Amino acid sequence: MEFSNIEILQLPDISKVTFKRIHKDHLKVLILTILSVFTILFLAVFLLETNVEEIGSFPYVNYIYLVLVLLFFVLLIAFGIGFSRRKYVLRDKDVTYKSGVLIKVVTTVPFSRIQHVEISEAPISRLFKLASLNVFTAGDSSNDLVIKGIKKEEALKIKEFINQQING
Repeated sequence: MEFSNIEILQLPDISKVTFKRIHKDHLKVLILTILSVFTILFLAVFLLETNVEEIGSFPYVNYIYLVLVLLFFVLLIAFGIGFSRRKYVLRDKDVTYKSGVLIKVVTTVPFSRIQHVEISEAPISRLFKLASLNVFTAGDSSNDLVIKGIKKEEALKIKEFINQQING
């Protein structure tokens, strides 16, 4: 048998694939999560300021509040822009997810590499009936692809479809 290695002249163009957006309620989840974290941070600084004499007399404590406010708004803007860039597509042989603002990432996982698929629901996401689809491949202990912000019913359908594909 003779070895052959034929040159590929035309590559598939992933940019022509129609990607599906993450559910719009996921932006609410992101905002509520950021709001929760910063509420705790503000409360912690406030409690330290009022209960610890050394910190209460610290002349720059207002700058800590200012930094927290600025960081809050920067994160809100970053998550808002990043949210619009999160998209996925399910094809007959693979699943692809793209995201990123400054660093754009496109991850494609062929069904032949998938070991198992899980669905997880975070507490705030559960309020909006959203879930995350976690795709695990062979040879790695972490999930290789996570698509957050999918309606739970749709995530279950995608999981079932992938399971059918990987189980033949």
